[in-house]
Amino acid sequence: MAQRLSLLATLGTATAALGACAPAGEVPEERGQQAVYQGVSTILLDTDLVSLTVAMTGAKDGAEVETYGRCAAAQYALDQGFGFARQVRTIVRKDGRTWVGDAVYLLSATTPEGLRTIDTAKAVAECEALGIPTV
Repeated sequence: MAQRLSLLATLGTATAALGACAPAGEVPEERGQQAVYQGVSTILLDTDLVSLTVAMTGAKDGAEVETYGRCAAAQYALDQGFGFARQVRTIVRKDGRTWVGDAVYLLSATTPEGLRTIDTAKAVAECEALGIPTV
């Protein structure tokens, strides 16, 4: 009886260990991995509407990718002479180890209506303080 219990305990431990393995083809990301900002692509859709695509590895989650996009949008708006931007939409997806954010922002000289408005000068300063590149 003691042998059966020992064998069941061993099988249970082995099953639990196998269950923790990633499926074939997937490699779990290391905890605490450094974020690597891989750049920004911008497309001017209209005189005051811009599409940005950002890519990074080592992000904790989609919110971190969205923040990177917000920093890039703030710098772009500032470079174009706009003091404000409003986030229209952001789509974040993970492609292997790379996170990709696809966002659209409305650029404005004055504070635009909406909930997701950005004061570009303040945002760029905050991003620099956090070590997030603004392009």
